[in-house]
Amino acid sequence: MSFEEALRALEGVVRSLESGEVPLDESIALYERGETLRKACQARLDAAQARIEKIVQGSDGAPSGTVPFDAES
Repeated sequence: MSFEEALRALEGVVRSLESGEVPLDESIALYERGETLRKACQARLDAAQARIEKIVQGSDGAPSGTVPFDAES
């Protein structure tokens, strides 16, 4: 399942749970499914972040190397 598919499925689970019209047993099953989807999405995001690198430019404007991507900056 792609990240986008997992995210859409997770959004569907959230909508169902937020509707308040799902029986308790089904809500529990949906919650478990949502948690599985959340973990899958987070793992994909973590892997993508680990692969992203920011190009560092030297004083002459040429790339001089890379540093790990920092989502905070």
